[in-house]
This record gives sequence, structure tokens and C-alpha cells, in this order.
Amino acid sequence: MNGSQSVKMRGVPVFGRLVQMALALAFCMLAAVPGWAKNVDLSTVPKRDTVQLTIYNSEDLTLVRETRVVSFKKGVNSLQFSWANTLIDPTSVEMRFPSHDGRMVVLDTTFPHDKPQMLYWNVKSKVDGEVSVEISYFTSGITWSADYLMVAGADEKRMRIEGFVRVFNNSGEDYRDAQVRVVVGSLNLVEKIAQLANIPVRAVGRMDAKRKNELRYRAAKGALMAQDAVAELSAPSQPKEIIKEGLSEYFIYTIEGKETIPEGWSKRLRSFDGTNVPFEIRYRYRPRQYGGQLARLYLLRNDQPSGLGTTPLPNGKVTVFRDNGRDGLSYLATRTLKYVPIGDRIEINLGADQRVLFELQKLKSSRENIWLKLSKSSTYRRVGDGRRVSDRNGKVVGWDERVVYARRIRNYSGKPITVEIRRDFPGDAEFRSALDAKRHDFRTVEFSTSLAAGKSRSLLYEVLTRKGRNSKQNELKITRAKVRRPRY
Repeated sequence: MNGSQSVKMRGVPVFGRLVQMALALAFCMLAAVPGWAKNVDLSTVPKRDTVQLTIYNSEDLTLVRETRVVSFKKGVNSLQFSWANTLIDPTSVEMRFPSHDGRMVVLDTTFPHDKPQMLYWNVKSKVDGEVSVEISYFTSGITWSADYLMVAGADEKRMRIEGFVRVFNNSGEDYRDAQVRVVVGSLNLVEKIAQLANIPVRAVGRMDAKRKNELRYRAAKGALMAQDAVAELSAPSQPKEIIKEGLSEYFIYTIEGKETIPEGWSKRLRSFDGTNVPFEIRYRYRPRQYGGQLARLYLLRNDQPSGLGTTPLPNGKVTVFRDNGRDGLSYLATRTLKYVPIGDRIEINLGADQRVLFELQKLKSSRENIWLKLSKSSTYRRVGDGRRVSDRNGKVVGWDERVVYARRIRNYSGKPITVEIRRDFPGDAEFRSALDAKRHDFRTVEFSTSLAAGKSRSLLYEVLTRKGRNSKQNELKITRAKVRRPRY
């Protein structure tokens, strides 16, 4: 079969004919196959053997790698490639012969002016027979997003987690039986471009646009192909490791199996299924993180003892349910999950729990150790506790403010709970309590308590804050001391 052939997509011609060689040159010969592909036109169009998509959202880049088996004659053979009606970048298109290195040579690549969106390769072959050809290029318009489904058991000790990747294809091309890989994490192409050009990172922005784009593709391709070889194109299980290069930290996640992803469609692919994953429940009061309410959280780890931990988890949406014990599920929350490296903790904030009452009582407030600056001199005078201060005495320039608090917790959840509390006390402050408290940072105290089902507890503490002239440092001090409930 040596005639030229055109392929049409939805009634629109996609490929032109094979460039006719002089009669002295041999045509490309191909065995007849039932399948066909859209973007390579030879004397007959070969079947795609493999196709792999590596999708990098942050740069709107997808590296496409296709392999085909083509019959060559010794001598010069001509191949044609078209990207009509697609978002393929023609400057990124490359062809190589992984199993016949040195015996197959691409003599030239031409872009005919009379046939836009098309290129021709002239290939010199020392082989008379079938050769595996890899064509790679970058396209845009293919993106992905992650989502997760968590179903906790009725006793809220273990859960099932299902991970999914949804691929959106608006590239103008169908990809049949494709292996899908997604880039999780940060791939710093500016840094890699600077390395390739041997210039400082700050100079990348001043580069010629054409040269910069060329290096951008080289950098991206080198990074996205770093984990495997061409012979492993169809192998879904790659070594699972995070690549760290300078400012880059990324992971290429391979979705098992192959899927057809038509143009203009999206497809949801299962990325993993974690069964019987252990977790624990914590109640936390951390206004800086969760707002001014007591938050109920599911805590688990992305590690192998939990049945996870083979890959980082990308950003995505999490929907959480709980088995209600009556052959049904209770909806708990939908949250956004941030990138979770291997070994890190996963925190799912379920919001406030109406079954746990959490309130703060101010039991006593007083001022003491008051200092005045006398009106008609630069003299300072300390006023005794309980003594009235008026403008005739002078201006108040320093004092200590002492407040006694009670943090009341009542547990009606039906289960034992653990409550963790963080409170900020800015300025020169001292936290006094018999609680087992510790300093989280220079202005934040942290303490916790456990509560059996149906029980209540009142946590007493006192805060002394030095104001004005009395303040010596912007730091919180913790003192272990017994605090008594005030008598009224």
C-alpha cells in the first residue's frame, strides 16, 4: 500500500498528502492496520501504539509522547505532520527513533509556506523494515483537577478515601487509550531556563521571546521526561519519588490504566483507593486558623502505615461523609485540601460541633501598679493599689491589667473528646495557670484537656498584661501557678 491518504475530523480536512519524492526515492511502506491516528500522514497512516499525556497545569503545558511502528525503506523517506485545528505548538514537535539510534537520521524539517499548519520530515534510513518512531510535542488546552471522597465509619475511627483526577481536554485533538500523568507540586521553569542559558535568573525576563520560548520547552521536556525512558512508555508503575531541583519540588503522578479522552470532553479517573485508613478527632480553638469557634477536625497522615503515603496528594476538593449506622451516609463537609507531601498530616476542618459547648467567662478584671507623670514636672510616681487617680495627680503612663478567665467546656457528643486551645496575648504579658500550658510562639499560649462523654470542665487562668511605661518586652511569659476562682 503506497498511495497517499488524507484524514478528516468532523468534516474538516486535517492532513494534506504525503510529499511526493522523486521516482528514484522509495516511498514509506506500512502494513495495513485497522486503527488510525489524526496527526501523522504517511503513505498509509499507522496505528498509534502508545500515547502518553503529562499535564502541567501551572504553565498550561501538556507533553504528548506517541509511539508508532512504521515500515521504512533504506534511503530517504518522507513523513508529514499536521497540527491543523489543534493547540499543538509546532516549534516543540520532535521525532526520534529510540530503538535504532544512529541508524535513522532526520535530515531536515521544513515548513512549507503554501501549506500552513504542516511540516515535513526527510528521514534517512539504514533499516529496511519496521522501526519504532516516537513523536513528542507540547500542546495547551489540557488541564486537570483533583477531588477526594472520604467516608468515615460509624465509630469515627477509620475511613475510606478515594482519590480522583478529572482531565479536561480542549486541545483540539482526541487522545485514544492514553496513559495520563499529572505534575503535582512546583516546577520552576524560570530557574531551569536560566541554567540552560547560563544567565542569572533575574535576566530571564529580558531574553528574546523566541529564544526564551525555545528554552522553556527544552526545560519543561527535560523535567517531565526525567523519570522514565521511552521503553517504559506503557508501564504505569514508575518509581515514586519527589524530584527536588533548586527551587523546584514536584512529583509526576501516573494514573493507572489507559483512557480515551475526546476533544471537548472531561473524564474522571480514579487515582487511588485507600481503605481502612485510621484517623483521630480533635477539637481545636485557634482563631488565627479556624476563626473564633471551636472547630472539629479529622486528622490523618499521608503515610504507608495509614495505607496511603505512596505519593503526595495534590490540591483538590474533599467531600466528607460519615456512616450513620442505618445503611446510609450523613454529609459532614466539603473542604479544599492543600498539597500534602508524603508523611505529612491531613487536617479536615468539619466546622463547629453543636454537641460541644465552648464559652469564655471573664471572672475578674483589675488594674494595679499604676504610674503617673506629674503635671508640672518630669517626676514619676507610683499609685498604690485601690487609690483613686485624677487629673490633679498627673497623667497615667503605666499600669498592669490583671484578668481572670474561665474557659468552660461541656461535652454532649456521646464520645470522649480532646480539646486543644491556642490564645494570643500580645504585648508584655504573663499567663498564669495550673494548666499544663506551653508557648506556641512569642505571643501565643497553647494548652489542652480531655473530656469524657457527658462531662464538663472549667479551665481557670489569669493573664497579667503590662501597659505603657510598665511594658518592658513584646513577649508572652508562662508561669505555673494555682489560680483561684474569685469570690463575689
